[in-house]
Amino acid sequence: MSPVYPFDDAATARAVVDERGALTGWNEGARQLLGWSAAEILGRPAASLLVADGSAGPDRPAEDLWHGTLALRHRDGRTVSAWLLAHHRPTPDGGGGDWLVVTPLANGARPAADDPLMRAALAQAPCATAVYDDQLRLHGVNHAMAAVIGLPPTRIRGLRIAEIGGRERSSELELHMLDVLTSGRAKDVQTYLRTGGEDHAHAWLARIAPLRDAEGRVRGVCLAAHDFTDQYLARERLQLVNEASVRIGTTLDVTRTAQELADVCVPALADFVSVDLLDPPQHGGDHRPAELTAPLSLRRAAHRSIMPGSPEAVTKVGQLDRYPVSSPQADSLLAARTIVATLPSAAVEQWLAWDKARLDRVRELGIHSSMSVPITARGTTLGVAVLTRYRRPDPFTADDALLAEEVTARAAVCIDNARRFSRERETALALQRSLLPRTLPRTAALEAASRYLPAARAGVGGDWFDVIPLSGMRVAMVVGDVVGHGIQASATMGRLRTAVRTLADIDLAPDELLTHLDDLVVRLSAEAGGDGNPGEVGATCLYAVYDPVSRRCTLARAGHPPPVILTPGGTPRQVRLPAGPPLGLGGLPFESTELDLAEGTVLAFYTDGLIESRERDIDAGHRMLCDALAAYADSLDETCDRILHTLLPPGGAADDVALLLARTQGLPASRVTTWDIPSDPALVGPIRKQVGEQLDVWDLSEASFTTELVVSELVTNAIRYGSHPIRLRLIHDAATLICEVSDSSHTAPHLRRARTFDEGGRGLLLVAQLTERWGSRHTPDGKTIWAELSLTGEM
Repeated sequence: MSPVYPFDDAATARAVVDERGALTGWNEGARQLLGWSAAEILGRPAASLLVADGSAGPDRPAEDLWHGTLALRHRDGRTVSAWLLAHHRPTPDGGGGDWLVVTPLANGARPAADDPLMRAALAQAPCATAVYDDQLRLHGVNHAMAAVIGLPPTRIRGLRIAEIGGRERSSELELHMLDVLTSGRAKDVQTYLRTGGEDHAHAWLARIAPLRDAEGRVRGVCLAAHDFTDQYLARERLQLVNEASVRIGTTLDVTRTAQELADVCVPALADFVSVDLLDPPQHGGDHRPAELTAPLSLRRAAHRSIMPGSPEAVTKVGQLDRYPVSSPQADSLLAARTIVATLPSAAVEQWLAWDKARLDRVRELGIHSSMSVPITARGTTLGVAVLTRYRRPDPFTADDALLAEEVTARAAVCIDNARRFSRERETALALQRSLLPRTLPRTAALEAASRYLPAARAGVGGDWFDVIPLSGMRVAMVVGDVVGHGIQASATMGRLRTAVRTLADIDLAPDELLTHLDDLVVRLSAEAGGDGNPGEVGATCLYAVYDPVSRRCTLARAGHPPPVILTPGGTPRQVRLPAGPPLGLGGLPFESTELDLAEGTVLAFYTDGLIESRERDIDAGHRMLCDALAAYADSLDETCDRILHTLLPPGGAADDVALLLARTQGLPASRVTTWDIPSDPALVGPIRKQVGEQLDVWDLSEASFTTELVVSELVTNAIRYGSHPIRLRLIHDAATLICEVSDSSHTAPHLRRARTFDEGGRGLLLVAQLTERWGSRHTPDGKTIWAELSLTGEM
């Protein structure tokens, strides 16, 4: 239903045409224009009113709006030329509809130059308008502009806008007006300033247009000012929220994230911002709002000021401070909501009286408004952000509080994520350190040094290394890398390291050890899976065994980077090893390689985090490693530090890094003696005598009794239960004497408890009691029974 107005409806000719082209509406103005009454014309085709065949007007305009001049047929037969405006009015469902066609019957006379209605419109228009002449001096203003300027119009007429405003923004606006005056092209300018008639700054859209005379010459400019502060502030808030989502949370560091929150809010929202956080509970868990009580201890995590050096800050970053009831920090956290305070206020004055240093700072700077916003995430209270203003004259508003809460909420999630990550990282790092060797064993076979560095951002991973003393003065070196990061990777690393030590104790060859380790990783993957699908447990490993007697090193790897070797007087190079599949694939073979190493050879074992980087390829990393190792002089520890400094960026590696350097040492032939033993028990006595003589040569006479007894038991055992050939070998260094008896039988001995009346069965038990440790290992030709005697307690 059309609205009813108290106006003359006949002043406009109005007709309605349906979708079939028939007239369905006809008012009194249409009758006056064409002479047809409604009763005569309704229902007839609208085209019948067109002169000729109606080709002058479109059948159906392509747009919903059409206007133009048409020749129409009057009832008395004459032609009437009329300008028509047609609107298409679709039905509510979007289809069909009709057309409303209108035309004014009288446009009225052109208003005179001094028409009072036009003069009133120009003076009283709600849009602030000012006119400047061709010298850009004020010619006149309307009432709205006079209110904006705040000065008497008659007094400022003839002044330039730069003289009226007196600020830099006014001069900038005058330059834009000059451009319009000289170019004759209108332009829009946005500015944010406080005019003489305002209490605080507003956002203005200044629309500047040239004023021309009858000949088209530019005689001045017109400036219309539109206050769009609400839209401007909404856009600024949206921009700040968007900026916060980009700038806050770039790292998983709590302090850095708190600083990013402060940086985003200054100067966009406040003149000074401080971020204070609660220390995590000592026994774990989180702070809940209901559990907090005043006074609160908060640690300053970050602050930011519009002034260099942050003179507003009374508390230093990292310092712990106490906040009593009535302080903005405590009140906001205890109430679990944002609190806006205008200074002076009774509550804040009570707090400042308790803290004279802050009171002096507030008075010195003239701080007049503060806003405290709790930092909470996932139901956990993390701290509080306090925003203050002293240079900006306007206090915080409700919109400012909403904006601060939204920005702080984003930062709170990032801080909570960073704190959770730090907590998990510290736990994983503690687990990692507890599983890695604290010190490397000192052996006669080699000297070793190591380094482990967790990833700078990804967290603790599953890299590990180890040096394992074996029988016969041999030593095993291992380095590995578990896929992934975090506690799970560290736990998996611990299981693999334990497995390697266990397998190494039974003296498995490197390729065979990796095969057993591969089976373990397959089982771990199955345990980690669910719903019949295997888990994603994977690892790489490099295992090497060095024998200082033969000076031979046997190596095998499972998808791990090959070691780098530096021979005495040579240059560093990669050791060519069969790559082998990564651990966890299952069913694929591993191959060993043997190397003869000169004494003093340096071997570098490492994980891929050392050589891989986004800034360079792996080959470049290998070259840098070789160059750093080439500078080796004498200290392995210094070489480790040099390698890390050369290959890793200042901020730390993207992946965790394990590095193990080993320098081989050979055992002189004079420290090793070997006898071939006949299969005759009667010859055990002479063998014991020869052993005693050799100990005298080595100046180990005080160890003769124990050594001869152990040799007697081992040789007798080999003659009685083993197979020919039988060989005895004695090896000694400064602290240890090793007795080894080898035979061609693959049957391993074991301890057993002899009964009271048994004649035998006590030999190995006696050996176990007399030696530091004993055991057996399989060899390609049979087995070797060995026993170690400590010389430090004997001599």
